[in-house]
Amino acid sequence: MTGYCHIYTGDGKGKTTAALGLALRAAGAGIRVYIAQFLKGMESCELHALERFSDLITVERFGRECFIVGTPQEEDFTLAKHGIERVKEVLRKGKYGMLILDEVNLAVHLGLIDVGDITEIIGKKPQAVEIILTGRHAHENLIEKADLVTEMVEVKHYYEKGVKARKGIER
Repeated sequence: MTGYCHIYTGDGKGKTTAALGLALRAAGAGIRVYIAQFLKGMESCELHALERFSDLITVERFGRECFIVGTPQEEDFTLAKHGIERVKEVLRKGKYGMLILDEVNLAVHLGLIDVGDITEIIGKKPQAVEIILTGRHAHENLIEKADLVTEMVEVKHYYEKGVKARKGIER
């Protein structure tokens, strides 16, 4: 089977959700999945659900307990660098058929990760490995390298009415 590179980007809701749906589908087919979550360290219910598939889905997080608002801190740079090195190691070992780099597009946009590191990862992936990149502000170079790009467009969102992130739905 040939693996491709997907990007889920845009200002709309559903980028991570789409990637996690692919992870579940892959696990259902017996494909091992590695998920690197950048910029995320806070509790999220999807992690509890994914623990049930720990024999096929591995999640590692490279973010602080909060989502970055404003200027990234030194710790954000350190965590992102560690995350990219870990992804490269995982890719070299060849244990997984799917790699999901959640919020990596935004990490590149914020300057935490060099776009060259991501293009290198895409370029070195074995033919059968599927790579999924999520996050707003996908870099033009990554869009060019990708085989599938979906832009989530926000048409309407209940956040505008003051609805906070709800457990089990947005967090």
